[in-house]
Amino acid sequence: MPPFPTQSSSPNIANVNSSPQPVSPPFQAATPDAKKAANLQAKIAVLESQISELEAKREELRLQLKTTTPHLTVRKHINLLTTYNEIRDIGMGLMGMIAESRGLRIKDVYEEFGVEPED
Repeated sequence: MPPFPTQSSSPNIANVNSSPQPVSPPFQAATPDAKKAANLQAKIAVLESQISELEAKREELRLQLKTTTPHLTVRKHINLLTTYNEIRDIGMGLMGMIAESRGLRIKDVYEEFGVEPED
């Protein structure tokens, strides 16, 4: 009797003499779909990281806003506007003095210094 039967005695057992079925090795190159899936997974990971960073920054900014009351914010803006107006008034006074010393109109001095009348 031969060491291997030529016919399978059971319908569930494959014939040993039949040609072997091709088996894809585990090291076979990934398919294009698998590559796309891997790229998408990498992009998702990057986006999730960015979301985490932005949420942390949002929380930090929210805490900064929370520490300042609206009243203090308005008071700060009023002080800044007051300082701006004082500086502007001093500049306009100096330009008036220049115009007077040169015998020019203030408008001419504004044009010389590149200042618009609306400024």
